[in-house]
Amino acid sequence: MRSEARFFKSLSDETRLKILWLLSGTEELCVCDIIDVLGITQSKASRHLRYLYHLGWVTDRRDGLWMNYRLCVPPGSPGEKLLKLLEELLAPQPEAQELRGQMVLCLETKRHTECAKRLKSSQKRSLQELPET
Repeated sequence: MRSEARFFKSLSDETRLKILWLLSGTEELCVCDIIDVLGITQSKASRHLRYLYHLGWVTDRRDGLWMNYRLCVPPGSPGEKLLKLLEELLAPQPEAQELRGQMVLCLETKRHTECAKRLKSSQKRSLQELPET
């Protein structure tokens, strides 16, 4: 039961709940997105994301200096069931809706910033590295 206790403990922190809520609303987020939306420090965001990573809630991907995170809960797992429950509980709450709205604005603004230019250039490099068929 130790792993189940750690699993539920991961949900007992408001910041981690907010991070999971934000990640459940998008495919992937950069740490900078989470910092902007939640108004927390980089170290606090990274600490909570590492905690979620070690418990198997999220996976990470490095892109130069930036770290990107996404949910990685296996289908049919207890984690997937808890995420669905979390979404059902949080969706009607005004604070949760506001966070999602802030995330949408943050991502829209990001399209026109240096972060977006970096993303586009890395995507071009990835396409150029594909073998020709």
